[in-house]
Amino acid sequence: MAEAVSYTPWRYWAVFVGLAGVSLFWRMLPLGVPGHGLPGPDVLVCLVLAWVLRRPDYVPAPLVVGVIVLEDLLLMRPPGLWALMVLAGSEFLRGRQPLMRELPFALEWAFVAAVMAAMWLAGRLVLVLVFVDPAPLGASLVQLVSTMLAYPLVVLFSHAVLRVRKPATGEVDALGRPL
Repeated sequence: MAEAVSYTPWRYWAVFVGLAGVSLFWRMLPLGVPGHGLPGPDVLVCLVLAWVLRRPDYVPAPLVVGVIVLEDLLLMRPPGLWALMVLAGSEFLRGRQPLMRELPFALEWAFVAAVMAAMWLAGRLVLVLVFVDPAPLGASLVQLVSTMLAYPLVVLFSHAVLRVRKPATGEVDALGRPL
């Protein structure tokens, strides 16, 4: 008898899209005190970067781009710019995933924070180069720092609740392919 394949990324693709929808819905809600609202963290970026470092096949590039472009359109940001920055950052980390597998979490967090800062800086630079007024610097920096601080919480949630973990060295999937 054939045994069922337990490793299937389809399930995690659906979970990712669902979490992206919840994150987008939460960001669109009019919460907070008017005039005193500080921007919250970009949880979706944390989720993408955390999953890329743990299981890159759970967040393929077309899925990341599609979700972030939809978020760009609904949040009235320049269409595709942030999607390009997130794609570049996630692909940079995807290429270093085997090297970062054995790093302690503090170094991973610092590396991811540096990638987030580079994405933020590159996005602002592109906006300035095409003569588009970027978001106010203070609010933008607050969002960047809050996103960096939210990364460990997203990793903890992904690890404890969603069971998205780094593969062990030599671990293979149900089809015998190395992870």
